[in-house]
Amino acid sequence: MSLWLEPISGFGVGLLVGLTGVGGGSLMTPLLTLLLGYAAPVAVGTDLAFAAVTKSFGTVAHRSHGHVKWHIVRRLTLGALPAALVTILGLKRLGGIDDNALHVIKLTIAASVLLTVLSLLFRAKLLAALRAHPNWQLTGRTQTIATVLVGAVIGVLVTISSIGAGAVGATLILMLYPQLEPAEVAGTDIAYAVPLTAIAALGHIWLETVHWALLGSLLIGSLPGIWLGAKLTRHLPERIVRGALAATLTLAAVKLVG
Repeated sequence: MSLWLEPISGFGVGLLVGLTGVGGGSLMTPLLTLLLGYAAPVAVGTDLAFAAVTKSFGTVAHRSHGHVKWHIVRRLTLGALPAALVTILGLKRLGGIDDNALHVIKLTIAASVLLTVLSLLFRAKLLAALRAHPNWQLTGRTQTIATVLVGAVIGVLVTISSIGAGAVGATLILMLYPQLEPAEVAGTDIAYAVPLTAIAALGHIWLETVHWALLGSLLIGSLPGIWLGAKLTRHLPERIVRGALAATLTLAAVKLVG
């Protein structure tokens, strides 16, 4: 394997994350398994550690601009963190990653990637429908319970596949809180993903599925990629970038299932 392939891959994923705000786990995990040839458990564990680091920097930036809605973060983490812990304990209880567990992980990755594609393609239509019908929107205790449940579902998805906290999480936050501004959705989504990915990454360290040298190589490439993508985002039509991203993810999901 080329010495530069891993940092270049990190740069490419970072660039897309900077351009679109999504695609970290949904691109990185399939890329590590399909292009770089890493086993699915190692790809998931390493990507979770990667996400915990990169999203921490993102949270600091969004917090300084007041973009994080902490009451929503608390509700999401109330569901996500216990779900992540239970999932890790379940994986450990299986006695490691055997062929059956590996098959489940690959299917979960593929399903999570497809959920990301649907989120990319239909988020605007879902939001328009909710804003046009205020009576569809959840409020009060029902909204709180739904948020905790959403956090739990994403906690399981992220712990097994490392995918789901980005586009899927942001779309579900928008459906539950359609009054939020885009920057608030992004800031809140990134903020709750930090403890979730950190807990899940610690669990995968316990399971011995984090590749430290790979993690370092990916971070070397991804951090400048994210910076450049954020600079370029005003010059490229978001619709075209998101469409290309959705097509790439669909192909990755099909390849994973096949």
